[in-house]
Amino acid sequence: MYEFHGDKQRYFDMTYAVTKEYILPFLQQHIDLNKPIDVLEIGCGEAGVLKAFTDNGHKAFGIELEESRTELAKQFMATEMAAGKVGFLNKDVYDVDVDTDIGHKFDLVILKDVIEHIPVQEKFIPQLHKFLKPGGKVFFAFPPWYMPYGGHQQVLPGKLASKTPWYHLLPGASYRWMLKAFGVNDSGINTMYEIKSTGITIERFLKINKKAGFELSASEYYLFNPIYKFKFGITPRKQWSIIAKIPFLRNFVTMGVYFLTAPVK
Repeated sequence: MYEFHGDKQRYFDMTYAVTKEYILPFLQQHIDLNKPIDVLEIGCGEAGVLKAFTDNGHKAFGIELEESRTELAKQFMATEMAAGKVGFLNKDVYDVDVDTDIGHKFDLVILKDVIEHIPVQEKFIPQLHKFLKPGGKVFFAFPPWYMPYGGHQQVLPGKLASKTPWYHLLPGASYRWMLKAFGVNDSGINTMYEIKSTGITIERFLKINKKAGFELSASEYYLFNPIYKFKFGITPRKQWSIIAKIPFLRNFVTMGVYFLTAPVK
């Protein structure tokens, strides 16, 4: 298993760096970030993403389901919390009452490497409307399910289990057999099956958003995901434009996507 998954300070630093170097420049092309905005991250983890926003003068808020990660976020962002620049809520997003739990809505909602872990995305994405101010937008970053490591197998121990591409696409029994053959224990297999149940393709994502009343404002496709620069030392590279336009095929060779959406007017 890659050590950064257990080193929360390092993971915080990586998410901060990728946000500062890649996500903020992408957003700046479509949102005026030269003036302060209110930013919400759903599934904020240790809050490295939000740190990049507060460092740029924006006010931030994070919702995180795991209590341990919320507590780490509060530790890593203690200075910003004391200054009133950021707040956190440890709660299931479905149970959040914006007025009572937060007190205001947001110009930008962020879901970075989160949507592919959420069950029943058709139910979840319509919930995002309640967090947005008029004119607000939602930013998503995720690895398409069909990409070589869309099953998140890179987090598994063992060279074969972590570095073999595309085997997460095997049907149920075959996938379990392959995981066992690679030496993955029952806990790891269960984790992989949870991810398999929620993995999302580009086309399915766009379809769900359209049905939920959102339209695509901007997109960026990556052959090599920007986060890989900090995780694996791989130089980010944007997808060839012609490949990015070919439905279905693009899922297999695109390791990361950035999407900015907004409610349909």
